[in-house]
Amino acid sequence: MVKSRRPSRTFPNVFTPSGVIFDIEAKQKRFSELERILAKPGFWDKPEEGKPILKERSEINAILQIWQQFSEGLEESELLLQMALEENDEETFKEVFEKIQALKKNMRDLELQQMLSDENDDKNAIVSINAGAGGTEAQDWAEMLLRMYLRWCEKKNFSIQMVDLLEGEEAGIKSATFTVAGPYAFGMLKSESGIHRLVRISPFDASGRRHTSFAAVLVYPEVDEKIEIDIKPSDLRVDTYRASGAGGQHVNKTSSAVRITHLPTGIVVQCQNEKSQHRNRDIAMKILRSRLYEREQHAQQEKLQEAHDNLDEISWGSQIRSYVMQPYRLVKDHRTGFEKGNVEAVMDGDLDEFVEAYLMNLMNSRERTSAV
Repeated sequence: MVKSRRPSRTFPNVFTPSGVIFDIEAKQKRFSELERILAKPGFWDKPEEGKPILKERSEINAILQIWQQFSEGLEESELLLQMALEENDEETFKEVFEKIQALKKNMRDLELQQMLSDENDDKNAIVSINAGAGGTEAQDWAEMLLRMYLRWCEKKNFSIQMVDLLEGEEAGIKSATFTVAGPYAFGMLKSESGIHRLVRISPFDASGRRHTSFAAVLVYPEVDEKIEIDIKPSDLRVDTYRASGAGGQHVNKTSSAVRITHLPTGIVVQCQNEKSQHRNRDIAMKILRSRLYEREQHAQQEKLQEAHDNLDEISWGSQIRSYVMQPYRLVKDHRTGFEKGNVEAVMDGDLDEFVEAYLMNLMNSRERTSAV
């Protein structure tokens, strides 16, 4: 007779979210302060000035309500567990286990949302991948990264639009640009900006030697239409050309692809995936606006970083992560120290732990900086 597997009766303490993230006591105190501000005479006479207060109150209230629901759910699970132990009830054990798993997931999602508090974190993302030096080997690595991110986006149910894709001569891709639409897309994907390093036995080397390849990933927020970016027509050089790759005879025989160069900064953007030249130009301009906005944001961040030596700098030229397939198997993030031995899972889009480790490290760095 085969015995049914009973869910573990040992329930680890998975309900200890970081006090740095939540600090419920401080939030309750702040919520009371905001309530007193709202109750002051004349507050509602200036609705525009009161919007930041109302927004903060709403955000804190949402967290407090979720925390209350979590506390009640935990208390209910503890009572059910006690009943299950007293009565040795298999079904109740199973119910407790399922409740705990649900509570754990909800709390993890809330933790992640609390870490995504920067101004642009809730925006959609634009991702660019460029192969480094090394020809076919580097281009193959760039395509592997593209697949990894597309798989991650699929798991998140994010919408993807390929804007530009330049294939390699023999294999892989030279570059790719795509947009990602979904809740906090930029906030999570910003962890991927930097140089990604691959170490493996090259499938393109007949001698079976180990090769090191590099690819650069750039992630920036999609600029909201409400944000004004001053772009003078005289600062632009617009070139049209025939789109390459798949797309049908119309795409290959007409100059529908658009390349825009912003002369003052040297930023170049292009789009060729739409059949209409007008549509390609609109998408390219949207990307240019986002690039210029991200450039300004980055310049401001660098000024702040110069004032705090203990805040790790994350720049375009830094090697942020290594993917080692030979002589051992390991993916390691050099900024956070987080590593994972299941390389296949990572390359199949299992990036959540790397994203969370980066966000936690970033938040802790800011906490240390603010304490100086």
